[in-house]
Amino acid sequence: MNLTPKEAGLQSLIERILHAVGEDPKREGLLKTPERVEESLKFLTSGYGTDVDQLVNGAIYNEDYNEMVIVKDVDVYSLCEHHMLPFFGKCHVAYLPKGRIIGLSKVPRLIDAFSRRLQVQERLTTEIAQCINDIVKPAGVAIVIDAVHLCMAMRGVEKQNSYTTTSSMLGCFKDDARTRSEFLSLVAPARTHS
Repeated sequence: MNLTPKEAGLQSLIERILHAVGEDPKREGLLKTPERVEESLKFLTSGYGTDVDQLVNGAIYNEDYNEMVIVKDVDVYSLCEHHMLPFFGKCHVAYLPKGRIIGLSKVPRLIDAFSRRLQVQERLTTEIAQCINDIVKPAGVAIVIDAVHLCMAMRGVEKQNSYTTTSSMLGCFKDDARTRSEFLSLVAPARTHS
């Protein structure tokens, strides 16, 4: 296999990491680990190369609809930028159209575009909200993300059953308590954890 210098460099770094933690990269089970980790990291950080306009691909439609649109329970997977460990959970998105709607399948794709980067949950939440706001130009956007952080569950405080909730409210969701309450009540059943 011919590797680009960048790929060879990444795989070499992964081999060095294996050495540093006390492993033998030449051991049978680890022979292809540098290659696999490199491929995994490429996928998990593929959001850096995503062109949002190309992703949306014109799927914005003029529609005389002015009630809340909610896409909830969208799986979200990302990597914590502090420890490069996964965090994952559910993303709930709402917007109040002003004559324009977005194709529903574009919402999870936009979530993936921002979650497939090194992230903090707070920034991820606001980036998704701002992107939908910029594209659709609605009366308002609301995002809530509930996520489990393996950097908290596997190490550090080791709290396996805790999750983090973040929100971003723009436009009428920020300015109007009734609109915000309606959104939060509509996603509340999905947000209960057992």
